[in-house]
Amino acid sequence: MENIPENSASILTSFEDFKHENGITYWWASEFMTMLGYVDMKSFKKVLDKATTAFISLGINHHEQIILKERTLDNGKEIDDYKMTRFACYMVAMNGDPKKVEVASAQAFFAQQARAFALMLEGSEDLERIRYRDEFSKGSTSLMGVVKKIGIVDGKDFANFTNAGYLGLYNKTASQLKNARGLGDKDNLQDYMGRTELAANLFRVTQTEERIKQDSVKSIEKAFTTHKAVSMQIRSMVKENTGRFPEELSKSRRLPDVKKELKKGKKLFDNLDKKGKK
Repeated sequence: MENIPENSASILTSFEDFKHENGITYWWASEFMTMLGYVDMKSFKKVLDKATTAFISLGINHHEQIILKERTLDNGKEIDDYKMTRFACYMVAMNGDPKKVEVASAQAFFAQQARAFALMLEGSEDLERIRYRDEFSKGSTSLMGVVKKIGIVDGKDFANFTNAGYLGLYNKTASQLKNARGLGDKDNLQDYMGRTELAANLFRVTQTEERIKQDSVKSIEKAFTTHKAVSMQIRSMVKENTGRFPEELSKSRRLPDVKKELKKGKKLFDNLDKKGKK
């Protein structure tokens, strides 16, 4: 967001000109899609799905934010479209492809609005962290289901299996990594990880599961060594691509605080349109 596109002011004009009022203030997805530089609903639907996933993670009813509606165009053609709230537009823009000039401009516009509200939002970085964190949780659950079948069932075995992955990826146990980052015993390491680190950990659990299945691992000891070996490979990839080992990556703002800020943002975005109706 450091380089705000010069045409972000035009996005402001276009965006406000295209809002509709009918019980709620909303924007048609088909029109917002064009503003963001997408040429068809098929490609834009992928962005809508990412925003929907974020709403679910935040505990926000996505059906009230992105509302499927049949719409009759001026030429009489009927299409499936979506009514989107202002906050939904924000979430969609932040999940869009920043390589598109139009998306970058929209992101800058919404970042300016967030700053006007004194919101501490980091845009797409925040949303991707939330998505990767959720996917990591699902991947970890799936991996643990696989290793249970091998015989890893008690707390000590689970802890040793988990630490095998941490030792491979960070050259530290989970407890040692927490200490190095100044975190307490009750803190969750993933809550402080940035996008790159969360992606590496997601890759760690999914690839370990694939390797265990592919190699038909049957023993607890082999599961430990497999987890560590896969994690060491990912450690090398992180170093090669970022120039730093995973334990050297910067600690990010706590994810529950990010979610709290986003929920605050929803209320403020909603109030902006409520005030406009008075």
